Amino acid sequence: MASFSFGSGNAAKLLRIPLYLAGRAGTLVIPRGTRWVFGCGAGVGDGALALQRLVAAEGHDTVWLTSSEREDSDAAAVGIRTTRKNSLRGWWATARAGVVVVTHGLGDVNRYAVSGAFVVQLWHGIPLKRIGLDSPATTQVPDIPGAPVLRRLIGILYRRAAQRIRVLPAASHRSRGRLESAFALGDGRVVVTGEPRVDVLSSGDPIERRAKASDVLDRALGGLPTGSRIILYAPTWRDGADDPAVPTAAQWVQIIRVLEESDAVLLVRSHPLGEGGYAPPLPSRRVRMLGSGVLSDVTPVLPAVDVLVTDYSSLAYDVGLLRMPVLFLAPDAEDYARTRGFYGRFQDVAGEDAPTSWDALLPQLSALLDDDDVFAAQSERSGTLSAEMHAFRDGGNTRRVYEKIRARGIPAPKGAA
Repeated sequence: MASFSFGSGNAAKLLRIPLYLAGRAGTLVIPRGTRWVFGCGAGVGDGALALQRLVAAEGHDTVWLTSSEREDSDAAAVGIRTTRKNSLRGWWATARAGVVVVTHGLGDVNRYAVSGAFVVQLWHGIPLKRIGLDSPATTQVPDIPGAPVLRRLIGILYRRAAQRIRVLPAASHRSRGRLESAFALGDGRVVVTGEPRVDVLSSGDPIERRAKASDVLDRALGGLPTGSRIILYAPTWRDGADDPAVPTAAQWVQIIRVLEESDAVLLVRSHPLGEGGYAPPLPSRRVRMLGSGVLSDVTPVLPAVDVLVTDYSSLAYDVGLLRMPVLFLAPDAEDYARTRGFYGRFQDVAGEDAPTSWDALLPQLSALLDDDDVFAAQSERSGTLSAEMHAFRDGGNTRRVYEKIRARGIPAPKGAA
């Protein structure tokens, strides 16, 4: 079931304007130090965690701003000091920070204390669907009198917030253009360095990488059938609307039949802002839920996955780093193109024959799992798609981002040579 929409979020943002003004007044008189603060809308992970580890190893003072006990625990497990972002200490930590690192928005840290900081926006995926100022969804407000004026106001606020970004890494020059447009950024602030969040897909020995990912996935799910192939289904967010791809009871029967025949397991990764609705009518060991409550960051376990099924997720670009076959299931592609929009044509990414239902997808999935030639062809296509969007695949994206930040005036840690 849907749990969040831009409309409700923007309405709350307008009501918080006095708090933004008060926070701005505070940051005008409080001097900033050298500490780096980190936050991530999806939990302790993503590119923020990759950059935090490197920054801490370089000797910088860091703190992670959290919003739940789960995040506190996850940060403690990897040895990161934390402060609750919405507490007075979280406001102070953000107000005193020299560098603020986020992955989703300024609300990843204390949103009322960001003014004047050096903001690094890592973002959380190469955009396929339109985002930011390129999408009409971004400025949605409830349908009330004065809504057009409120939409314009939200657009102004979004643009002003985006102008605080000093560094935004892009995976490639093609991706850079999309991000510059979405955030209305120029002056070289969008830099082609590769994205820190995908270094884990390019670093180390492939066999060791898969073994490590399989161990993490197995522990997260409490065990998986030995030797079964893993299919990850990752539908994207519908901005508060119901997901039209949720299978019917009859389709679940067919899904489980295909999984049994091909000795495969389906992991359902609903979007964190719209989880629910994907449980089969009868429990099956062949279908497991892998929501953010089970595993906050899915990227590190991708090497353990054999096939991705998605609609508009940026994972379609990322898994090509592993040459993983991708099948697209998009029952609302035409409507989504009209209301949200894509960068380019969806068919150029998904193909002209992208299924619009599980009934149409399952034969493609069966062929992929049962025919080595089909699997190899789809692997090659996935790798080609990824090569068009990822300029780097050397595991050095995080280091390049750090060097860009340092080059723009951020000092070395005390005691560094």
